[in-house]
Amino acid sequence: MRTRKLAIACPGCGSGNVFYSCTPNCCYNHVCAECGTTFEPMTMATGRTLTGVAPPDPLPEAADPTAACVKCDSTAVYMTEDGTLVCGKCGALLLLELTEICLG
Repeated sequence: MRTRKLAIACPGCGSGNVFYSCTPNCCYNHVCAECGTTFEPMTMATGRTLTGVAPPDPLPEAADPTAACVKCDSTAVYMTEDGTLVCGKCGALLLLELTEICLG
């Protein structure tokens, strides 16, 4: 299964110009470069899995949006071609929820 980097739209203005501003061992704070809104993404399990998940090429960079898999805590969370979230480590299909939203 081919994947692409995780893309998250800003909950404030809808921009895709969002970057990860912390480290995984701290928090998942993201910032919108357009309006300054901050938020934290979290995942929820759907109860389904995929096999044969291939990481995107190129791999995400440190400031690219990220989220932790609720099942295995891996940050290898990607999107399938149809926009479904999948964990590259355990294959869990995930839903994304944005929390800690502070409008900029």
